[in-house]
Amino acid sequence: MIEYEIGRLLKDAKNDGNLKNELLKTKASPDPMKEFCEVCQKHGYEIYLGELFSYGMDMNDSKLRSTNGGGNFAIDGWSDAFENIFDELSTMC
Repeated sequence: MIEYEIGRLLKDAKNDGNLKNELLKTKASPDPMKEFCEVCQKHGYEIYLGELFSYGMDMNDSKLRSTNGGGNFAIDGWSDAFENIFDELSTMC
């Protein structure tokens, strides 16, 4: 569900500069993930704080499980799902 909503959000933000800018402004908030989710919900996207946090954890956990024997520690340099959303937003034309 969260992957679908994030995909829908990014697609819509690409075509709506106001939505994109409103989302980008949340990055400067004292609690960016919470503020980001509130903006998403205000615009009708079902993106909630717990799910967004879990989404990022699941991505990294899957990477660890994919290594031979399973990894015990996160690997430096692996990207954060929340940061990836902002990277995509900031590079949209």
